[in-house]
Amino acid sequence: MTTSGALPMLSGLKVIDITQFVAGPTASRVLAELGADVIKVELAPYGDRSRVQGVKPKEAPENAAPYSTYFFQHNHSKRGIALDFKNERAREILKGMIAKADVLVENFSPGVMARAGLSYEELKRLNPGLVMCSISFAGQTGELSEKPGYDYIGQAYAGVTGMIGEADGSPALVTMAIGDVSTGMSAALAIVTALFHRERTGEGQHVESSLLDTYFHMHEASIPRVSKLGNEYVQRRTGSQHPDGGPTGIFKCGDGKYITLMSLAHQWPQLVQALELPELLDDPRFASASARRKNNDQLKDILEGWLASVGPRDECLKRLEKRRIPVAPVLDLNDVIELDHLKSRKTVRTAIDPLLGEFRIPGMPVRFSGWQPPSRLAAARLGEHNADVLRECGLSDDEIADLHDKKIFVRDKALG
Repeated sequence: MTTSGALPMLSGLKVIDITQFVAGPTASRVLAELGADVIKVELAPYGDRSRVQGVKPKEAPENAAPYSTYFFQHNHSKRGIALDFKNERAREILKGMIAKADVLVENFSPGVMARAGLSYEELKRLNPGLVMCSISFAGQTGELSEKPGYDYIGQAYAGVTGMIGEADGSPALVTMAIGDVSTGMSAALAIVTALFHRERTGEGQHVESSLLDTYFHMHEASIPRVSKLGNEYVQRRTGSQHPDGGPTGIFKCGDGKYITLMSLAHQWPQLVQALELPELLDDPRFASASARRKNNDQLKDILEGWLASVGPRDECLKRLEKRRIPVAPVLDLNDVIELDHLKSRKTVRTAIDPLLGEFRIPGMPVRFSGWQPPSRLAAARLGEHNADVLRECGLSDDEIADLHDKKIFVRDKALG
């Protein structure tokens, strides 16, 4: 739980988080960082499956439950409990917690919560002000709602995968969880909006966020184009080049390193000046944006010829930036996490954990003038806060010990 530097508007907010992997934990982690008391509920016996992904401790205590950088990144700043979700007593305790909470976030397959007696319809009778957020692959309703799916499945269904790859090759994956993280951020926005609505009306509500909806929402231009043009528009894979030309894409410099360059229609004269090739302005192949799009391959050859003549990438960037052409080096992550700009803004920040040691994780993607992120972060070991949370629910130490003995609640044995 975040306690230092928290935003007053989220202090005192209690969130029950029954999610795992990325999308759900991202939504609740954002709320936790902004001051909410988030209780992460993990399922016995092993907890969030992301505990076994990422980098593990080099020397873990004997009998320790799984723990990793992957789990830490998506679940720091929360308290953690672990219970047997199939056990009726565990569900009774969980229901009591939800009855006193402001927010419930879950990412089970649609129908699981209802079968467990935890549907929104049932929970709102206990807690009319509850904001319940359900996160899933394709939503709570519709033909695809029962289908299991993760980030890359969402990419494929949303038409993203089919857009990526070389023209004469197969489609390609975006190998980072853009959809998962964005779905979590969308869910956090929906939750905060619903809480604002509750402030004005006193009413809670059920909100949802899905991978497929989020990915589809990312199409910034193609959907109206397809809708208007129909079969006249054929989606093409164009590899390292943007299909709309520009030129916009990835280009090789004289030293073998790459840059990404983006030139919009109004910037074409600036690019010609940077290339010191004034004859391109009168070349009919490049006289308009549509002409440049049609002759994009020839334009790529011209641009890479110029880059080869200039040589080193740094010099190429210097000459292009002099004319204010949007351009960037194509960096690997080893370079990215060392960028002074990102470190100064805490976009990349350092975590220090007793088991995992020191490592970097992404920071919050937004900034507030009245709040700074906490300097120290912690993630819960499996069931670390069972006793604290159960005491808050009114249970005695003997009752808590009995729940542990019967494995209704579980705890990392290495915690003692």
